[in-house]
Amino acid sequence: MVKMTISWLNKENVCIKAVKGTDQVYLDFKYMHYSEGDKLVFTVDRPEQYLIVKVDDAIESAKIYLPGLSWEYPIILDPEAKRAFSPRAFEGERHYVAARLASEQEINAYQNLALNPADHGESSAYPHATANVETRNESVFAARNAIDGIIATNSHGAYPYQSWGINQQADASMRVTFGRMVEIDRIGVVLRADFPHDSYWEKATFRYSDGSNEVVHFGKSGTPQYFDIQPRKVEWIEIGELIKASDDSPFPALTELEVYGKNV
Repeated sequence: MVKMTISWLNKENVCIKAVKGTDQVYLDFKYMHYSEGDKLVFTVDRPEQYLIVKVDDAIESAKIYLPGLSWEYPIILDPEAKRAFSPRAFEGERHYVAARLASEQEINAYQNLALNPADHGESSAYPHATANVETRNESVFAARNAIDGIIATNSHGAYPYQSWGINQQADASMRVTFGRMVEIDRIGVVLRADFPHDSYWEKATFRYSDGSNEVVHFGKSGTPQYFDIQPRKVEWIEIGELIKASDDSPFPALTELEVYGKNV
């Protein structure tokens, strides 16, 4: 059994409300609004836990791996930051936040190991997406958008069309870190397809933490493109060496990166 706590803190780190539980816990409240600088803090009394967390009713539940004892999630109220999320997220006076231990079946299942709707810029939970460039540092072009599970490719910009944008940088790359060793054998890529505004990549290279790499080729499509790869145990995967099609648009982008396999 694992003791768990969810705390709602303000910008001075003063606790507004906290709840405790064993193996599962939820924080509910009404007639109360979030304020700028608020955050949720999830804590467990044993490290290396797989959790199912829900940070807001307008954001899908996420399966995360927590190597340490705590994880913070910032309440997103800034108008620019909120553009990558449902307009309903964190709004109103009634909220529901929850966490529970993942079941053995959920942990051991063959799954998209990159999926994390609750990822954010600075995170101690995994999977976690980072990149060496994000267009104008805008939320709608952040790396996290490529693992949030939302696939809407026929436009660009604010929710639900958020994506990873590379600001026309030739050496752009994005990494998904798993936080532990996983075994993978299949990758899915969803390119943004707001044509003719968008371009697309014809070729990319996947690099892995074991030192290996693979080159893949894409078609001009906004539907998922899948690649069966040699099974390998890795701690992270990176997509880079992105080769753009020879069209007039300078704007290729990545809507979603899926990485399939199992925990080991």
